[in-house]
Amino acid sequence: MNIWFIMIVIMVLSMLVQYMLQSRFNKYSQIGLPTGMTGAEVAQKMLHDHGIYNVKVVPTRGMLTDHFNPQTMTVALSESVYASRSVAAAAVAAHECGHAVQHALGYAPLRMRSALVPMVNFASNIVQWVLLAGVIFMNVFPGLLWIGIILFATTTLFSFVTLPVEINASSRAITWLSRTGITDDRTRPMAIDALKWAAYTYVVAALGSLATLLYYIGLARRD
Repeated sequence: MNIWFIMIVIMVLSMLVQYMLQSRFNKYSQIGLPTGMTGAEVAQKMLHDHGIYNVKVVPTRGMLTDHFNPQTMTVALSESVYASRSVAAAAVAAHECGHAVQHALGYAPLRMRSALVPMVNFASNIVQWVLLAGVIFMNVFPGLLWIGIILFATTTLFSFVTLPVEINASSRAITWLSRTGITDDRTRPMAIDALKWAAYTYVVAALGSLATLLYYIGLARRD
């Protein structure tokens, strides 16, 4: 009963955080940068300021679909960021370039997350089916549920390893935006606020994954 209450609380928190993130992004998308730079220009400058010239800045479709891809060495910025001259666009662009800086420096948590990707991709494709079969056949083959739990645990681990990666990227972004004068005393708190709510989405996701993992562990141990 307690774990169900925790999962409901986390679900409500997730919806609240998503609402606040969207609200902040919409609000700060209406406020221009003192420098008037676009998200793409901010990204390009941050990369070059860190001596990174082998990463391309490219546009991508969708809303908040921004990401750094170490395989293609690209920083992909969504349509609402790439050409926008807003505080929100600068914050998002700098955050994604923060990941490129991490990659260039060999940031340990990012290396660990990258190493987990093949395992997590495999686990994500089959874990729900294994857990479902494990619950159905719990009395016949109790070990199957534990296999599903082990698979799910890899995705939970990935969620928690992601936290320092995202928080560090935001920290690098804010420091650089302030140092270069791209944000000033008025716009800096806005960039910090936008990235703070983005970070909260990863915190809630990690907690939700942990709660689900504990639920299945409790189910297996009850048998």
